[in-house]
Amino acid sequence: MWKKESDRFEYLQTLVTEFQDTDSDEAKEQVLANLANFAYDPKNTEHLKQLQVADLFLDMLTEENDNFVEFGMGGLCNLSMDPECRDFILQSDAIPLVTNCLSSPREETVLSAVGALMNLAAPSSRPHISDVAVVECMLRFSLCESPRLRNLAHVFLQDCCSEDQVGRARREMAGRTQTALGIPLPKD
Repeated sequence: MWKKESDRFEYLQTLVTEFQDTDSDEAKEQVLANLANFAYDPKNTEHLKQLQVADLFLDMLTEENDNFVEFGMGGLCNLSMDPECRDFILQSDAIPLVTNCLSSPREETVLSAVGALMNLAAPSSRPHISDVAVVECMLRFSLCESPRLRNLAHVFLQDCCSEDQVGRARREMAGRTQTALGIPLPKD
């Protein structure tokens, strides 16, 4: 598709410029969806870092438009696989923004948030990522009907939490009738 590496950069730069210049939410949604997809390919990572696309994705997590949040979270999840991007995201204090996305009514947003939290797990961030409220949320997701969310929650609990953390969260949940954090399960 790309004749030269500079063609790839120029195309991505055009997308970022289009996002910044347009007033159309529909056009912004399309650009965000494209950027999130491009963030999945490691060949684009250096260009996306240079274009500060991680900042753009982070900004989308606080938008009212659910599509902006979904595509921003998806892009952030994809970028967080890169160690340098992961460090940048962590330095941007993004964990609270990502954990807020766990309460999205959209399954894709929630799946991306769980994936991003797993990618962001590092010794310095683990206490925040495996906070008791997040672990309770994952326990709840591990019981939901959606196989994708249920399985991803199980992986999160195995890979990002100690047995003690899971046990403590289970004990805290056992005494309550309400759901963890009041987080509704995503709609299909």
